[in-house]
Parts: sequence; C-alpha cells; structure tokens
Amino acid sequence: MAQDSQAYDRKMRLYVFPLLLIALGCSPSQQQPSATDDLPLLGVAPEFSLTERSGRQVDRSELDGRVWVANFVFTECTGPCPLLSQRMSRIQKALEDQPEVRLVSFTVDPENDTPEVLTKYAKRFNADPVRWLFLTGDKTGLYRLIKGGFKLAIDDGGEAPGPDSGIITHSLRFVLVDRQGRIRGYFQGGEGDLEEKIIPAIRRLLAETT
Repeated sequence: MAQDSQAYDRKMRLYVFPLLLIALGCSPSQQQPSATDDLPLLGVAPEFSLTERSGRQVDRSELDGRVWVANFVFTECTGPCPLLSQRMSRIQKALEDQPEVRLVSFTVDPENDTPEVLTKYAKRFNADPVRWLFLTGDKTGLYRLIKGGFKLAIDDGGEAPGPDSGIITHSLRFVLVDRQGRIRGYFQGGEGDLEEKIIPAIRRLLAETT
C-alpha cells in the first residue's frame, strides 16, 4: 500500500495541466509561420551535450548540416506529452523520403527519464533509433537549455512545500531548426493543423541552399 501511495503521489506531482501548458508555450516574440509564410531567422539553436536513449553522447554539432525538429516531453506525463509524441511520429512517417531530417525529443523530467525509460517510451511511438533522438541529462542544464537557449517556458514548481511543488509545466511548442543551426519557426503542438504547417516548412528548409 505504501508503494502504491508513493507512485500515486509522484504521478499527481508530475501531472501537466494542458491549459497552463498552452499558456506557457505562448510568447509574442515567437512566430508560428503558416505553410505559405517566409521562415524568418529567430535565433540560433543552443549548444548541448546530452545522453541519448542508446546511452551514447549527442552534441548539437551532430545535427549541423541537417534540418531538425525539437520538442519537449516526459514519460510520466498524463497530459499532452503522448499526443506530442504521436505528432512527432506522424512527422517521422511523413518524411520517410528524407532520411537526413532529425527529430529530437528533450525530456523535462531527467531525474526519472533515464536512457532505459526513454527507450521503452520511444518504442511506443515506433521511433527510428537513428532519425528520432530522445535526450536526457542534468536537470539544471536541461532547464537552462530550454529557457535560455530555445526561449521556451519550463517550470517544475520548485522544491518548497505547496500545491504546485513537483508539478512540471512546459511549452508544447515544436522548434524548427535549419542546416545552419538557426531557429526558423515555433509551431504549437496542441493545434490540430501542426503537421499541415510544419511538414511543408521542413521541406522548404531542405530545399534551401544557404
């Protein structure tokens, strides 16, 4: 009974409220282009060195010369994370003809999401071990990467006692990065037409020569 209670407590602490997530994912400085808009330069993707679910170390330099898409999830999420991963899976399938594209999912709960846990989670979505990376690492570094590097919201409620302690809230946005490591778009993962917007944008970046 004690173990069941602890598991329930952890699940409740890590519950993500969808409406709050959507609010945290919004920023007036982040543009979400449609399939017909230009893809502006919105900054540079941050450097990182993290552990992939396979156990190997992945540096951002590994993605240089490739178009890639990043999103942010955690395996115990009972809110929108499974939906975000399903959408990433659809992007993977739609771009089977573009094997150089990379998909990158960063965990926001690295204390729980070990490479072994991420491997099991990735199998649920038929994630290609080469084309779709699942990354974990030091929590402080990851949160700094998300906030300062990708300019997205992330909060775990802190360690102080209170109703929000341990509740992870994070952005639902997908980040599109070009071959030069430049951020070219933020796409709201909670919107129904995500795939219709981001897949043409990816193909446009693939066609760019500079």
